[in-house]
Amino acid sequence: MAGGTLPGTERDAPDRIVLHVDMDCFYASCERRKDPSLAGEPVVVGMGYEAGETHGAVATASYEAREYGVESAQPISQALENLPRMAAATGAGDVERDPDLDPAECGYYRPVDMDYYQSVSEEVKEILHDCAETVREVSIDEAYLDVTDRTSWARTPDGSRTLAEGFARHVKTRIDDEVGVPASVGVAPNMSTAKVASDHDKPDGLTVVEPGSVRDFLAPLPVETVHGVGPVTARRLAAMDVETAGDLAAADPAELGAEFGERGRELYARARGEDDRAVEPTGRPKSLSRESAFTEATADEDAKREKVRKLSADVADRARRKGALYRTIGVKVVEPPFDVNTRASSLPGPVDDPDLVAEVALDLLEEFAGREVRKVGVRVSKLDFGETDQSSLDGWAGAGDDESESEFPASASTGPTSAGSTAADPPDDTATLAEWASEAEVEPDDPETLADWAEVAGGDGPSNADDPGGGRGHERHREGQASLGDFDGESE
Repeated sequence: MAGGTLPGTERDAPDRIVLHVDMDCFYASCERRKDPSLAGEPVVVGMGYEAGETHGAVATASYEAREYGVESAQPISQALENLPRMAAATGAGDVERDPDLDPAECGYYRPVDMDYYQSVSEEVKEILHDCAETVREVSIDEAYLDVTDRTSWARTPDGSRTLAEGFARHVKTRIDDEVGVPASVGVAPNMSTAKVASDHDKPDGLTVVEPGSVRDFLAPLPVETVHGVGPVTARRLAAMDVETAGDLAAADPAELGAEFGERGRELYARARGEDDRAVEPTGRPKSLSRESAFTEATADEDAKREKVRKLSADVADRARRKGALYRTIGVKVVEPPFDVNTRASSLPGPVDDPDLVAEVALDLLEEFAGREVRKVGVRVSKLDFGETDQSSLDGWAGAGDDESESEFPASASTGPTSAGSTAADPPDDTATLAEWASEAEVEPDDPETLADWAEVAGGDGPSNADDPGGGRGHERHREGQASLGDFDGESE
């Protein structure tokens, strides 16, 4: 594991150790990373929103913006009533200054930049995959990790904390230091409790629920904090005099079953801290990648090439262990401050060839010779898990320019370009940052794109209906951002 193995790791823990990592106001945090001057300011990111317009819906509101009554899935027009645009108060850009607006009571509005958010998400998930063998990516901003084989519920010699807490803090610190966005982490013996724990102390929180204390932790919490209980279900439970998780745990399971069917019994078990679901990845990966940051941005060619060689070997080894052949080899280069560039080349057929991965990656890296770089990554994609005969190296090497497909022309970049450069449009089948950002295949009934969300939600955000049969209606109140990962029913 990068960063070293944590001391005191044990293998005899009788209970699972599950981490739920949830990025805080993720889209707003990404905008702050892009523009550090937004730190501490109210930030609203809108889907279906264009700068200066009043249509669309709130995808994310920072905690500062929420103090003015701006919430996820709220229409932008309503958000503007609660928190006017800073541009209107200051006369920034082409906006005429409104003397009646106080800048201290205004916020910054930004349209969604999904390519950028996906690239930041991949940086986070690269750390998560490095910290755990088993990762379930739920959406762009959250994931479960089973770290039972990496740490333990045993306590440190001074008894101040569990080793699991130290491990979770290590994960949080890596995300903050290497990516620059905050995360809240919940640690518990099962998935549903870990999710409740990650929401318990936001933002930038760390909550550990040890085995044996799960029911005591859950009991006093409002019933809607139980994973799977949304506002509609909470109202129906309130009509049954069930107000807290403890009330739900003490309720008659037969009555819950009569009212909610199998889901009622499931919620009853979760309120009691009972959840035997395994943390399982969501399908086969679409790509495999490794990234590594330099301590400081560097233009040292030897340092860049050596890091790319190591990453190439690691990625090729991962592919071989997973039984995957690959047809596309690419690099990711991040220039200061966070300008993301990707380049890739495709082969005539799928291969398993570690030397070729390094050769192609180093060749693609040449475009950035003499330029300062803060992070590099190597990726293989167009994966094949079947019995396909792999193409020979000779066949690929002799294909020539006419048969070898370069997915990114020398001038193409999917990230911000430096001044004076141009970014050509890649062909339709190009490796994009969206692909790079997702190593786990999204399930067909769990789309993550804002375009899909907007189509389902009609542009003004989701409804509050939380009946699993009624579509994606669960709204995450005042937490996180609106995304279809949240609206795909209330139970996993």
